[in-house]
Amino acid sequence: MAKKSANLNLRKASTAKKDEFYTQLSDIEKELKHYKKHFKDKVVLCNCDDPRVSNFFHFFSYNFEKFGLKKLIATCYKSQDMDLFSKNESERAIYLEYDGDKNGDNVPNPEEIGIKHLKGDGDFRSAECIELLKQADIVVTNPPFSLFREYVAQLVEYDKKFVIVGHQNAITYKEIFKLIKDNKLWLGFGFTGGAGHFINTQYENYATASDKKEGMIRVSGVHWFTNLDINKRHEDLILYKNYTPEEYPKYDHFDGINVDKTKDIPMDYKGNMGVPITFLDKYNPEQFEIIDGLNRYSILEGPTAETQGKYLSQVNGNPIYVRIVIKNKRL
Repeated sequence: MAKKSANLNLRKASTAKKDEFYTQLSDIEKELKHYKKHFKDKVVLCNCDDPRVSNFFHFFSYNFEKFGLKKLIATCYKSQDMDLFSKNESERAIYLEYDGDKNGDNVPNPEEIGIKHLKGDGDFRSAECIELLKQADIVVTNPPFSLFREYVAQLVEYDKKFVIVGHQNAITYKEIFKLIKDNKLWLGFGFTGGAGHFINTQYENYATASDKKEGMIRVSGVHWFTNLDINKRHEDLILYKNYTPEEYPKYDHFDGINVDKTKDIPMDYKGNMGVPITFLDKYNPEQFEIIDGLNRYSILEGPTAETQGKYLSQVNGNPIYVRIVIKNKRL
């Protein structure tokens, strides 16, 4: 019930566009330690955070010299309130610039941080925020889940490297899935247990008693999305099972076999295999090729004259949740 309520809560956030989930510093540290080599001499932009309370700005400002950054920029949407729970009611937004430690104490002091006003509201889609985006080499933030498609499209349009937080459901968006298929976007190392705790004042905390954190909301299925190369992307998934028709039934309306668990992918099957979307956490493009995604219809093509009225990810009359269609490139 807790998981169901959390998912409902996420849908409410998407509808109401109140999905400002503040990411924990510990989660940021855990993920970004794997990308250190990418940041040397780079300009980093955090463009969906209030920089005075953002843990992204905190992380990069305190690790500026360690990561060898060139510059750090962070934008704030409207609010001038130092309180984390501000209502974004101020008339003007700001952006902050940090060029590193000046007095030798290795601490980002207020006098070392340049604070400048924006003419607009600080929306990442505004012209002045796009100008800041153009300065950046790498964008790191937690964009609103409801605007994820639009946000990623902008990063792609301006050819930016990025490490951002999103929900795994975004994998099923045609635009996002195509980027994954074309090896222009992939999953990072992820959150512990596939769930993240975020500060959010709009909704109740639906976490279970064992993982509840005061003042935070637990969201299942969140992940890091990136286009920076990481070691895990080149690690082979160890396969140990052999194909049998009994264990791997074919889809009713699609030429491929169904595999219920990533660890059960057969090592000797050459054709199309439908695997859970969690497979992408183990995906090595040197080992597998992504062909398509299946739900009722193809994620890439949608309904066609041939598939209209059919449920492509159906086995023996039973619809199955979204599947990623892959082939083993080593066979």
